[in-house]
Amino acid sequence: MWTELDRLNKEYKNLHLQDVIDYEKFCVISIVWHSTKIEGCSLTETDTKVLLENDITAAGKPLRDHLMIKDHFAAFQYIKEQAKQKRKLSLEFIQEIGSLVMKNTGSFTNTIVGSFDTSKGDLRLAQVYVDKKYFPDYKKVPHLLEQLCNSVNDRIDKVKDTEILKLAADIHYNFVNIHPFGDGNGRTSRLLMNYIQLYHNEPLIKIFTEDRAEYIDALNETEEKENLEIFREFIGKQETKFLKAEIDKHKKLNKGFMLMI
Repeated sequence: MWTELDRLNKEYKNLHLQDVIDYEKFCVISIVWHSTKIEGCSLTETDTKVLLENDITAAGKPLRDHLMIKDHFAAFQYIKEQAKQKRKLSLEFIQEIGSLVMKNTGSFTNTIVGSFDTSKGDLRLAQVYVDKKYFPDYKKVPHLLEQLCNSVNDRIDKVKDTEILKLAADIHYNFVNIHPFGDGNGRTSRLLMNYIQLYHNEPLIKIFTEDRAEYIDALNETEEKENLEIFREFIGKQETKFLKAEIDKHKKLNKGFMLMI
C-alpha cells in the first residue's frame, strides 16, 4: 500500500492542483464537511459549501450544526497560517485550536474540582467515558499532551515521504485517546493530523464519513493490539482513496466538455 500511496502522491503533485482557482478552498470545505458529519452534523456537503461561500443557512437545520461548520472552517484556516510559520506544537497551540473548534458551540462545565469552558480551549477537569471506553484521568492530561508535543516536535522536521503521513496518523491516534477537551476532540485530532500535512506542503487527508465505522474500528483495534501500524494503514487507505478520487476528477476534466443541445 505504501508504495502505491507514494506513487499516487507524486502523480497528484504533478497535476499542480494548487494552481487551480479555488481548488484548495473547495478541498478544505469538503474535508470540513466530512469531519463534522462524522460528529453528527446534519448539513449536506452542498449546504456546507453554500454556508461557507455565501453565509446562507440550510432551512430547517439546527443553528448549532451551522456554527460547528463555521468554527471548524475557521480553525482550518488558522492552522494553515500557523503551518506557513512552521510553528511547533505546544499545549498553548493545541488549546488555541480547541477553542476555535468550539468557539460558538462550547459550554461551561462545573465539576467538584473546578470549572472549565470548552469554548476557551480549557482542558477538561472531569473523567470522560465514551462508547465503553474510559479516557485518561484529567490530572494526567497536561503531562500527556506535553509528551505528545515533544515527541511530534522531535520528529516533525526529520520525517519525509510516507513517514510524514505516518506521523500525521500518530498524532491523531494519540491525541484522540488523550481526549483532553470536554468536546471537540475528534475534530481537533483531525485538524492536528492535517497540520502535519500542511507543515510539509503535502496533500491533505480526508477521513470519509461513509468509512466512519471502519475509522472507529481502526482506533479501537490499534489500542487493543497496541500496534500503531493498524491506524497508520487506515489513514494510508483513506489518503489513497482521496488521491485517486482527485486524480480521476482531473482526468475527466482533461477529456473536455461536450455541449448537450
